[in-house]
Order: sequence, then structure tokens, then C-alpha cells
Amino acid sequence: MACTLCLVLAGAALLALLLQLLRWLRADGDLTLLWAEWRGKKPENELRGKVVWVTGASSGIGEELTYQLAKIGALLAISARREDELERVKKKCLQISSLGEKDILVLRLDLTDRSSHEAATNSVLKHFGRIDVLVNNGGRSQRSLFVDTNLDVYNAIIELNYLGTISLTKYVLNHMIQRKRGKIVTVSSVMGIMGAPLATGYCASKHALQGFFNSLRPELTDYPDISIIQICPGPVQSKIIQNVFTENLAKSIENAGDQSHKMPTDRCARLTLVSMANDLKEAWISDHPYLSVCYLWQYAPTWAWWLMNRMGKRRIQNFKSGVDADASYSRKKK
Repeated sequence: MACTLCLVLAGAALLALLLQLLRWLRADGDLTLLWAEWRGKKPENELRGKVVWVTGASSGIGEELTYQLAKIGALLAISARREDELERVKKKCLQISSLGEKDILVLRLDLTDRSSHEAATNSVLKHFGRIDVLVNNGGRSQRSLFVDTNLDVYNAIIELNYLGTISLTKYVLNHMIQRKRGKIVTVSSVMGIMGAPLATGYCASKHALQGFFNSLRPELTDYPDISIIQICPGPVQSKIIQNVFTENLAKSIENAGDQSHKMPTDRCARLTLVSMANDLKEAWISDHPYLSVCYLWQYAPTWAWWLMNRMGKRRIQNFKSGVDADASYSRKKK
């Protein structure tokens, strides 16, 4: 009898393990995030009525986040450099939601102009009276080899992606400390966890953000209701490739390539909202193989280096041949 019971328990454990493996192979996010999506708090309940300030809101992930937040009923401050594009986004938000004109503040913002960040923060506070959530989404990626790239490009990447982000965070965090609550959400990247060719400066800026916010979090232990949340997307269907840094500041990418094989932007945005609602410290949002590499980089870095060398070689070949760098090993989206 005891032997039979042991066999049943062993079989049940093996089945559970196989189910988890199957779930992981089909995953588009880390397992903690997907569990939160299934059994955790819902963004519709947690974010409705919250004042959310989204930077980089004129395109890509930031734009889609803005639309989904509007549908939920969050009050929005949306920022980017292109005010005309922000007005377009606001117009659509009003069409797809029950928000009114005063529920959405359009605020032009240049992250590299750090002297303007205090005034911008005060403008949001004057309009809404509080900031519940800051979404640091502004930034640019990179497509160039280090040996071909001017150092001015690296300075611009760090100034925008890293220094601009922590500068704005500083002013908003002062307000949240006064209130003893709030969420700082930073859209980093899987490139903040691993390294990849053609993105040396971009990876450096995202690693810097990871290190900064992982260090800031324990500085705020006296404020348990202030959450530091890092979002790490993999390749996503957005306009990020059209706007990348290249070998020099005056040059733009000639051919962005087909982006249809990447994760749909609306899915990335939804998982980002789930992460926000559940106060996840870090969320990996990606299809395989980048999701697999994240796990390898975390638990088996030697294997991750070997795999990235193989993937990186193909990535460079794709780039030089004029197709998207990640096209050859990402799953085609239907």
C-alpha cells in the first residue's frame, strides 16, 4: 500500500513538473508574472482613478499603455517631445474611454533637459494634486557596432535613457515620500539583464537602470507603500527600431525591417499593467528565445554566454543584410 502511494505521489509530481515545463515553453513572461495575471490583482481594480504619468507616450509601448490605462479609467499625464503626437494620443483616449478633457494632461517633456523636470513635476501636481504612478518609458534603442560608433552616441544614450530617467524620478519620488505611497515603474529591457551585439550603449544604459533601481529599493524600506517596479520587455512591435541611435547622431536607420514576428504591443502593455497592479519588483515580458536567455543569464550564465555568442553572430548577419536583427529566431505572430 505504501509503495503504491509513493508511486502515485511520484507520478503526480512528475505530471505537475511536465505541466509547468509546457507552460514555460509557451510563456511570454516570467512565471511569477503569469501567475499574477492568472490569480493576482486586476489592473481594472487597482489602477482605476489613479493619477498615472507616462513618459514616451507618443508611440510604441507608452502609447499603448496610455490607451489601456484610459480604458481602465486612470487619470493621465502623458509626456514626450512631440506635442502634436501627444494630442493625437489624447484624442484617441477620449474616443475609447469615459475620460473627460481635464482627465488627460498633455505635457511636452524632453528627458535630456533635466533643468525642466522639476517644473514638469509641479505642473502635473498642480493639475491633479498628486501622482500615484510614474511610468518611466521614454528612451531610445541602438543598432550599431561599437567599433563603428562615435562616443557622442554613447553620451546621448546615457543622457536620455539613464540620467533623464533618474532625474525625473528624483522629483516625483520626493512627492511620493511626502505622501508615503506611490509606484515608480521603469520600462527597462531584457537587455538590462543580458548583453547583445549592436546594442552596447543601449545595454549599458539599461544595466545602469537595473542597478540604480535595485539599489534605490532598499533605501525606501521605511516607505513600504512605495513600489519600485522594473519592466523588462524583449522584442516588441513598436516604432523603437525606426528611432534607434546608429553610428553617429546625424544618421538614422535605413531599413527597420519587418517587425511582425515580435510580441504585439498590446500584449506587452497588458502584462506591464499586471506587473504594476501586483507590485512585482521585476517582470520579464518576452517570447522565447529571449525569455529562455533571461533564465539562463540568471541561473546558468556560462550557458547564456555560449548561447548569446551563437545568437549574436546571426543578429549581426541579419542587421548587415538589411533585415530585422531578431528576425531569424523569433516566433512569427499571427
